[in-house]
Amino acid sequence: MKINLDDLTQKIEQQDYLQDLATIKYADLNKSKARVKEQASKMVREAATAIKHNSLSHIALEVTGQRPIVFALENNIINLPYSNYKKVANFFEAGKDYPVLLYFETQSDYLNASGFRIDQLATEEELAADEDKVIANLTTAIMAKLKEVREYQKPEPAAKKTVTKKSTTKTKKTATRTSKAKPAATKKPATKAGKVSAKATKSSK
Repeated sequence: MKINLDDLTQKIEQQDYLQDLATIKYADLNKSKARVKEQASKMVREAATAIKHNSLSHIALEVTGQRPIVFALENNIINLPYSNYKKVANFFEAGKDYPVLLYFETQSDYLNASGFRIDQLATEEELAADEDKVIANLTTAIMAKLKEVREYQKPEPAAKKTVTKKSTTKTKKTATRTSKAKPAATKKPATKAGKVSAKATKSSK
């Protein structure tokens, strides 16, 4: 199956593709490879039927419980979920036909930081040549993702750094004015009364 960019965009926008959603409890699926294979088989066969009829598809399995997960198969020309279809135009040219691949998606808050993972599961040729092998690969992938979700530990939020402001105490300098003592005025020695003048007065003989 091949599809061009315009047809792909239009079909996803109008939801013109095969859609199916099954629900199962986490306790019924976890650690039971037989149950996982049963669900994987249904998903792969529905996706294969869609491709044979030249149709896009979104086949989902919702796992409910304390750590909910949504598994999905989508056939697309790139490893992007249908929810991000507007970004597809950034990678392909209009007017050309591109081969459709089968992608396996996992969505859970207990998976990784983004809560999402998408991987290529098979090409159209691989799916047509050996459907059972694709089912086995999907079973292994689902089991691995269940284990990741079961063992996932959310990172603790980073502690906020508290900035300690240095308290600077400014000491005001009080200017002490020193009043300079004025020098004491020097008094001129007073002239004694009765001091004989420099010219001696001749007494009469």
